Amino acid sequence: MLQHESQVRLGIFIGLFFVFSVREAWLPFRTRIDSRRRRWPINIGIMLLSTLIVRVAIPTGAVVVAARAQDSSFGLFHQVELPAVTAIVLAVVALDFIIYLQHLIFHHVPFLWSLHRVHHSDRDFDATTALRFHPVEILISLFVKFGAVYLLGVPPVSVIFFEVLLNGSAMFNHANAALPPGLDKWVRLLLVTPDMHRVHHSTVVAETNSNYGFSLPWWDRIFGTYRAEPQIGRSDVVIGLSEHQGASVGAVDLLLLPITAKAPPTP
Repeated sequence: MLQHESQVRLGIFIGLFFVFSVREAWLPFRTRIDSRRRRWPINIGIMLLSTLIVRVAIPTGAVVVAARAQDSSFGLFHQVELPAVTAIVLAVVALDFIIYLQHLIFHHVPFLWSLHRVHHSDRDFDATTALRFHPVEILISLFVKFGAVYLLGVPPVSVIFFEVLLNGSAMFNHANAALPPGLDKWVRLLLVTPDMHRVHHSTVVAETNSNYGFSLPWWDRIFGTYRAEPQIGRSDVVIGLSEHQGASVGAVDLLLLPITAKAPPTP
């Protein structure tokens, strides 16, 4: 798996994206505001641009960082003796917690929110929304991940499991779909569901500043940022930002949004 990390991750990503996209097209939960023909090239194009920039600026990956920490026995996980499976599970949970904290901080630091609002400016909510992040946010997130991986000294294979879980969960919980309410209440005890994360994309600021989890839902419950439902119901919640409910903007405008937006940051 370590030798073919990129191929494994890419294959799983493409497979899951296909599954969620077909599911959305076959039985969408919400009526789309913009057509997929317009939105998909924008969201996927931004993702491809971010990937290109990352490849040029930072040719290494988190697995390599984990391997270097392992070679030098650096990091928290190298200071204790744990069974391999236990170490992998704990590493994935620890990295997910770091992502939760990072997400919360991106909402409350004005400069970081100016970048993250590109993600929230999408007026629709589907699997491609999970790809819609400003390249600068991706770069910052990558450095945060590298730092966490090195300081924790997590096993290299756990980084692969974590990134597969993160990417898959992001597409799942951004999907234009919904589980039956009775099933959703049980699934969201283990994973962030579309209904749970849809609250986070509400135009209501108090709801935007809730449900920060990407994969595991526990951190929101532990730290008091959990909100079960949007105040006007899961079917009627308005998605996006209140200042971006007009005509959709193109990819270039989205990339410039951090410096052109006039609205105040989310408090």
